Amino acid sequence: MKLSNSIESAVKSIKKCHTCGGLSENEICEICLDEQRDNTKLCIIENAKDIFVLEENNLFNGRYFVLENLEKDSVESLKKRVSKDVKEMIFALTPSLSNDAVILFIEDNLKDLDIKFTKIAQGVPTGVHLENVDMLSLAKAMDSRVSI
Repeated sequence: MKLSNSIESAVKSIKKCHTCGGLSENEICEICLDEQRDNTKLCIIENAKDIFVLEENNLFNGRYFVLENLEKDSVESLKKRVSKDVKEMIFALTPSLSNDAVILFIEDNLKDLDIKFTKIAQGVPTGVHLENVDMLSLAKAMDSRVSI
């Protein structure tokens, strides 16, 4: 019964951060309040739980913006989120044709800003045999090959 009540109270106290859209017990999350973070990088993610994946593994030390449902309001709130300090916008979205369209849509709407747009690498995962890789991932890996 105590566990059930604890879960219920935790769910009730969690809300979306007004700045990034991540999960927080307060109106603004700890990440957005952290003055030690790199303000020149803004990571665009699909949903709030993606922040936890990147944070648990210390893979990113910049700011975040959660897309979830991209609408015109989201583009406007994203424009507000992009301060003069932001120099790079990193798209950490699941590789798909629809997310590629979202990236192009955002780039088109923010083209007047002086920002470098990048996205996370994609292709063949470590430890997976080529026979087990889907064709889209294999094609992206071949097209995005790097010099060694």
